Amino acid sequence: MDTSVWLPYVQSYGYVMLFLFLFCGIVGIPAPEESLLFFVGVVIAKKQLLLWPTLASCWGGTMVGMVAAYGAGRWWGAPFVQKYGKYVGITGERWERARDWFRRYGKWGILFGCYAPGVRQICPYMAGVSRFPFRTFVLFAMVGTAGWVVPLTLAGLLLGRHIHVPLISFPLAGLALFVLFLFVAWIGQRRRKKTFES
Repeated sequence: MDTSVWLPYVQSYGYVMLFLFLFCGIVGIPAPEESLLFFVGVVIAKKQLLLWPTLASCWGGTMVGMVAAYGAGRWWGAPFVQKYGKYVGITGERWERARDWFRRYGKWGILFGCYAPGVRQICPYMAGVSRFPFRTFVLFAMVGTAGWVVPLTLAGLLLGRHIHVPLISFPLAGLALFVLFLFVAWIGQRRRKKTFES
């Protein structure tokens, strides 16, 4: 697809879409978060998005996702997450491992968990279920999400200033990575299902 076809949509709805993508990724709905953050940095370098609104929308989507997951864990508790978590990749085995891990390293998981796929999805739920103090959770989450969103976006921005690849190739690369992620997740799910059945 020609760049001139889709760039107006990015310019018109890009910040809203970035917010929604990051929100979905945090609550557990598959989204290519790291590649997306890097890609938007490249787009900023190509002057198709503005730096501060992009950082604000990405950080805002991540934070709202963290608070929403915390609320789900706190108000609906472990039974709800265990029952419906499988639809967003939170299996029973992963839940038990996460619970043990969170008891020991909870605050560090909130601060640095965004860099670990799976941890960043489960940690806010676990914080809610364990009734981790909300104000402390928000403070740690604000710092942790900023420490994840800003460096990845700036890395894409810096690289985007020094490479001369057509912009259209980046969304295609991001899409390819996302498809690969879904394929690997599907293979893993099938293997776990076979192990459970046997």
